[in-house]
Amino acid sequence: MQELYEHYKGLLFTLAYQLTGSVSDAEDAVQDVFLKLYDVKLDRLVEPKAYLCKMVTNRCRDLFNSARKRREQYFGQWLPEPLLTPNDESFESVVQGERLSYAMLVLLERLSLTERAVFVLREALGFEYANIAELVGKSEANCRKLLSRARGKMGITPDEPVNPEAVSEEWVRRLLAALEQGNVDRVVSMLAKDVVLVSDGGGKAFAAVHPIESRDLVARFLLGLIRKAPHYEGGVHVEMRDINGQTGLVVRSGDGIVTVALMHVERNSIRNLYFVRNPDKLRHLLK
Repeated sequence: MQELYEHYKGLLFTLAYQLTGSVSDAEDAVQDVFLKLYDVKLDRLVEPKAYLCKMVTNRCRDLFNSARKRREQYFGQWLPEPLLTPNDESFESVVQGERLSYAMLVLLERLSLTERAVFVLREALGFEYANIAELVGKSEANCRKLLSRARGKMGITPDEPVNPEAVSEEWVRRLLAALEQGNVDRVVSMLAKDVVLVSDGGGKAFAAVHPIESRDLVARFLLGLIRKAPHYEGGVHVEMRDINGQTGLVVRSGDGIVTVALMHVERNSIRNLYFVRNPDKLRHLLK
């Protein structure tokens, strides 16, 4: 049992996290599956990877349904919990290349759980359709249709890669430098015409209730944050960290993390900005 846990925990956590968008739910799902595994006869574990992934998918279905109800009452915009890229090499060896970008996780919220499961299993984890069909209880033809439908809902064309190039440290430094200099023109030039900034405070931290759209409004919002930073009680410290496989920003004040910021770059312009401020979604980063 310990050997199975060590070998598959990274894969199962990656699957559960991408199905739920929640670190805590993913951890609970993996833990629950291995607890239940003690009651499973060994002859059913001939193909442990498929069996464990099916157990995790089923467990996430329960979590997904309850989470949907909570999100209907959620205040403001809902964003997935950010995940610091672990330094554990053994964990990385399992999940490297199997993570969807943060921008993709946001788009996954448009899907039903079955569509989401098919998308993650195929596009992130590289499962064959025959295996996916077994895991989600659908035919192979149906799974192909579900993937096509999921891509359509997410606005991804059939030939478009699901994981665009990760945002580099250079991009983040350039944006920070332009903001710190108060260079409005420079900031605007880095933003796409249809840029969208989404901020998630969950009613527990100050955040824009609605998405902020257009270059001018997003630039004004960002520059306003920079101007207010020196007056923030407890001071502000900004550091670059590897978050969800890309360079992001962790903003600290006092002893706590108050914001995690990520961006999505497309065609050499910033297309999306994500600010996670809900303290409930940042608590696990302090572990």
